[in-house]
Amino acid sequence: MFNLTQGFINGQWKDSISGDTFEVRNPFNDELIETITDCGIEDAELAIDEASKAFKVWRKTTPKVRSGYLRKIGDLLLEHKDALAALMTKEQGKPLQESAGEVAFSAGFFHFFSEECKRPDGEMIPAAAAGKQFMTLREPLGVAAMVLPWNFPIGMPARKVAAAMAAGCTCVVKPAEDTPLISLAFAKIIEMAEVPSGVVNVLPCSRNKVQQVGTLFCESPKVAVVSFTGSTEVGKHLYSLCGKSVKRVALELGGNAPFIVFKSADVDLAVQGLMAAKYRNSGQTCVTANRIMVHKDIYEEFLEKFKASSSTLKVGNGAESGTTQGPIINEKQLNRVVRIVAESLEQGAVLEMGGKTEGCCYLPTILTKVTPEMACWKEEIFGPVAAIGTFDSEEEAVEEANNSDRGLAGYFWSRDYSQIWRVAKALEMGMVGVNDVGISNPETPFGGYKTSGIGKEGSKLGLDEYSNVKLIDMGGL
Repeated sequence: MFNLTQGFINGQWKDSISGDTFEVRNPFNDELIETITDCGIEDAELAIDEASKAFKVWRKTTPKVRSGYLRKIGDLLLEHKDALAALMTKEQGKPLQESAGEVAFSAGFFHFFSEECKRPDGEMIPAAAAGKQFMTLREPLGVAAMVLPWNFPIGMPARKVAAAMAAGCTCVVKPAEDTPLISLAFAKIIEMAEVPSGVVNVLPCSRNKVQQVGTLFCESPKVAVVSFTGSTEVGKHLYSLCGKSVKRVALELGGNAPFIVFKSADVDLAVQGLMAAKYRNSGQTCVTANRIMVHKDIYEEFLEKFKASSSTLKVGNGAESGTTQGPIINEKQLNRVVRIVAESLEQGAVLEMGGKTEGCCYLPTILTKVTPEMACWKEEIFGPVAAIGTFDSEEEAVEEANNSDRGLAGYFWSRDYSQIWRVAKALEMGMVGVNDVGISNPETPFGGYKTSGIGKEGSKLGLDEYSNVKLIDMGGL
């Protein structure tokens, strides 16, 4: 059912106009999974044209009708969860249980927005003068072009597409080059839900064509908004391109999340939280704990317990039972993790465990004696490397946590009620987890401060990225 090799444009499965193809390989063993169509600028122009035509009809559908489609998509994702999870693990490498969880996570966005799109929005505003009334209403922007990451290859299209469809927009989706197959399976779910043709279009393309397709998204007058999840560097480039036409952008970019363990923290729960925040998806998440700060008085206890927990992780093929850590997505990213650890050790960090590759995997690694000038502290690692330093005071920890141009997420652990409120308010991040790391949910806004992005995904605020608010001034009353 999900053995798909063509792009999905206007409800039809199509080969690229050029006839070009590219290979998709398993990141664990480099085995060829599939050879698929390689869409280029001509295909993207066609998809944008069809999405623009479909928008004229889709925008007029009632919230109840859109809700029905969204609910059906969510139901189908859950119905086919096992098959989708198996495909995702084969293509992306994450453990099977994480893949299954991501499919359920994806369904949650469609179910949430199936309800959110039905809720009335807008307001009546009293006028200062007699005989008139102001009101506002929300209207869809138009065609939404979406550029996806490889680390959550069905979760991210779900979070974007569900909100866009709910708002009344149509979508042109470009999957990551490493993980196009699960996005094509997602398109199949859209087809199975009988979503009208042209509302959602999916264009797989290789690294050779991604720049020209991305540039078209930013420059096409028929695209109303570009939504991108990925690195800060690429996000800045797309932002500059969109600026030429004053196009709306929604950017969810890189992070460098602090993880602070205060003296009053429950050490066991903090360790449990760090295991989830650091090692999920082998550390390949934008909200992973990157700069770990532990109060000096509990440092030894924390480190001992964290090392013990980390040593229980099983590295290997994500499709095999018991595996908790899959491969790094590709050789370039693996080499980057190797470089960051090597540079940090040269700068004086101490290797407590790991620090080695095992095929395409990187072993869970703990570095201590870490200081702010080290590579593992300044850069977003995107791998299973825990960089740990110590601190003396709350002020020191907060100052260092905020000492970054990134501001996506942060976490801290404390049982001091007053401290919890002080620190939660003081951290310069869009999302703060207090004694918890489950910050990404359909019901909650996801997005950062500083160079970590613009806008919010998820929650009722997710509709804002795909909507305009119109004022209507009613006179002569």
